[in-house]
Amino acid sequence: MDLSDHKTATYCEIMQQPDVWLKAYDLVCRNEAAIQTFISNNHIGKDAEIILAGAGTSAFIGNALAGIFVEKGYSQCRAVATTDIITYPESCLPTGKPVVLISFARSGNSPESLAAVHIADKYCKKVFHIIITCNETGDLARESSRDNVLLVLLPPETNDKGLAMTSSFTTMALVSILIFNIEQLPEQKSKIEAIVTFARDILKNGEKSLSEIAARKFGRAVFLGSGALKGIAEECHLKLQELTDGLVVCKFDSFLGFRHGPKAVINKDTVLVYLCSDDEKVFHYERDLIRQINENNKVVAQIAVSPSGIVIPGVNLDCVVAATNPGELQKNEYACIPYVLVGQLLGYFKSENLGLNPDEPSVSGNISRVVEGVKIYDL
Repeated sequence: MDLSDHKTATYCEIMQQPDVWLKAYDLVCRNEAAIQTFISNNHIGKDAEIILAGAGTSAFIGNALAGIFVEKGYSQCRAVATTDIITYPESCLPTGKPVVLISFARSGNSPESLAAVHIADKYCKKVFHIIITCNETGDLARESSRDNVLLVLLPPETNDKGLAMTSSFTTMALVSILIFNIEQLPEQKSKIEAIVTFARDILKNGEKSLSEIAARKFGRAVFLGSGALKGIAEECHLKLQELTDGLVVCKFDSFLGFRHGPKAVINKDTVLVYLCSDDEKVFHYERDLIRQINENNKVVAQIAVSPSGIVIPGVNLDCVVAATNPGELQKNEYACIPYVLVGQLLGYFKSENLGLNPDEPSVSGNISRVVEGVKIYDL
């Protein structure tokens, strides 16, 4: 991949993701015995109370994946942001039964990350921690010496140097699914290779079109997705908004939920991004909304992501991102992950278009790579 025109860390971190996912799979394979031992010794089964926790982008991993874990039989799995655990632990943490707290963190230095771990230790009858982080020297990684902690340290290149979390988000998401497929690890390789191919399709075939759309003038963007893709839409909306320092205000929703009031946000200054399901029964609802939007609205651009491609009579989409081998993504629980690359690329190119530095886009100083100014108070 020729990076000569884009020398920023953020661009490199977006483009490296397919290769990093393969490294992450190999990393989990090397640690297979340790992961299996931790799960077995602590009797973490399908009936476990599992909480997926993080702050900001790290929280969105849980929002995207909680339903996937439920589909896999972990019916007591849910996503809870560490920012909620800090303020209302009694609402978030069950006190009468064991809990598996899966903490996602790029740096592991956000005050809420460490505090959530300690609060869970205090509130829960028994807690087992699975810490997935990208920084071996972070505060969260230092918790690994305890018997009730499994530390999964990701390849160092996932510790993004840019402000925006890119490869850290996708790799933490991928590894968390791998952990709960640990007994079928060899069977996961073909699934990982399929999403790697899809990601490379997005990077190769979508980059030029997304760059051209980013060059257009717009001040709003809406990302829509169903199921796990709603969580991916949430991450996409943040990527574009933070990489443009809030000059593009973004929203996200499910396709059906968007009808119930939020659709009022659409105007002639809006870009719409449809993260479409390859499940035909779901796509019926998504297609109907896209048709309605096209009947009622004039917008700057419409982007659709669909492994199988998408054609809707009477609807002119500005960019369609598809997969070369969509069949390999069927019944693949990792398939939602590559979709986020569209939001990352759109955010990156719009940041450049606005004259910002994508690695440090916050001219105002309102946001930073590691959150600042959070003081943790005693409960």
